[in-house]
Amino acid sequence: MTMETGVLTAGQNDPKGMLARGVDQAAMGVHETITSVSDSARPAVDRMASSAHEVVNRVAGVASHTAESLGIKGEQLSNAQKRLMESAGEYMREHPLASIGIAVATGYLLSRLLSSR
Repeated sequence: MTMETGVLTAGQNDPKGMLARGVDQAAMGVHETITSVSDSARPAVDRMASSAHEVVNRVAGVASHTAESLGIKGEQLSNAQKRLMESAGEYMREHPLASIGIAVATGYLLSRLLSSR
């Protein structure tokens, strides 16, 4: 222990000093290894991140196109439903007795099918 600092100083041959130097050297070696591995892995990580961004962009493009297509198909189905309802209403107005007969026959068939289960 020195008088000025109050800190123990290890001599060259002191086992504690040698152990402390060994730990410091090992720590520095590990730090250097980590830095080296990190530096060598950085290009691979950058490539993977770039590829991941490209995949996300492609998926977003496909999803956007699909959503647009579904919107168009939904509108087409809605228009077809409206036309069918108008056509059915027109048929019922032009042929009221046939419409009633079709409704009765359909009801009878459905009741027979559902009651047998």
